Amino acid sequence: MRPTAKFSISFGLVTIPVAAYNATDSSASVSFVRIHTADGGRVRNQPVCSLEDVEISPDEIGRGYKPGDGDTVVPLSDEDLDALPLPTAKTLTILAFVAGGDIDPLQMDKGYYLGIDSPAAAKPYVLLREAMERHQRVGLGKIALHGRETLAMIRPMEGALVMQVLLWPHQIRPMDGVLPERQAEVAPNEVSAAEALMDSFGKLSEDDLHDHYREALEEIVAAKLAHREPEFPAGEEQPTGQVMDLMAALQDSVRAAKRSRGEDEEAVPRSGRTAKKSATKKTTAKKATATKTASETASKAAAKKSTAKQPAAAKKTASRGGRRAG
Repeated sequence: MRPTAKFSISFGLVTIPVAAYNATDSSASVSFVRIHTADGGRVRNQPVCSLEDVEISPDEIGRGYKPGDGDTVVPLSDEDLDALPLPTAKTLTILAFVAGGDIDPLQMDKGYYLGIDSPAAAKPYVLLREAMERHQRVGLGKIALHGRETLAMIRPMEGALVMQVLLWPHQIRPMDGVLPERQAEVAPNEVSAAEALMDSFGKLSEDDLHDHYREALEEIVAAKLAHREPEFPAGEEQPTGQVMDLMAALQDSVRAAKRSRGEDEEAVPRSGRTAKKSATKKTTAKKATATKTASETASKAAAKKSTAKQPAAAKKTASRGGRRAG
């Protein structure tokens, strides 16, 4: 790789000359070109001078700065930018060491690998890397790259130093209008079910880190060139629509995740509503049994009482008959 920039890291009185290399490759992502839909011709961006209305070659294009909202543009040359009295133009001065978790991921921008730029930089380079590893801290500083001053974070990674360009705090937009006025409430058993689903996900596989979209797009292009229908492997149908029963969806997700890994499906705790229904059924059954038992007991008691009254009634009838006979 060729370095994109060279500067020095200032660590107190220690200076470390480094070279920065692009850590990411944007060309590997899917990109499209603009075409004229009527005939498929390419639509290009032609650099045209607004005053002369003629196309300009790349070596005639320079930098300019608009100081306000007007149309005035002030030309700036490379010599003008090099003359800026900024210590960050050639040096990344570390201002503080903080825990990596203190950096908001929203501020993360482009990343660079940092390599030594001279043999004398080898020892202080390793010293800074090992000190941050043992102290579990990352370095924060400022550096001017490509004509702009920016925040930067330096951290150790796999025996090397990595620089992450950070956005300024004012570049992070506020969340006004993002959150609903009234927050939804979730039950503790729903949170527990969500945690169980998180645990069931397991580790990432190599297939998870594969760009399937790019492959599918290339298949569509190949099919169009061959005048055939695109062929895609059958995949699982993704659920769509609104989830009505949150607990049931969480439990089904846990079972599906375990089935996909060939694990035994353990019993998943029932939701509060399901448990409530079950309890209601049990209570209803108990009440029915108790009612039936009480009814049977009352019937037996009535029968016993009726049997006990029958001899007395017979004696009374016999007595009356004897009197009549006399």
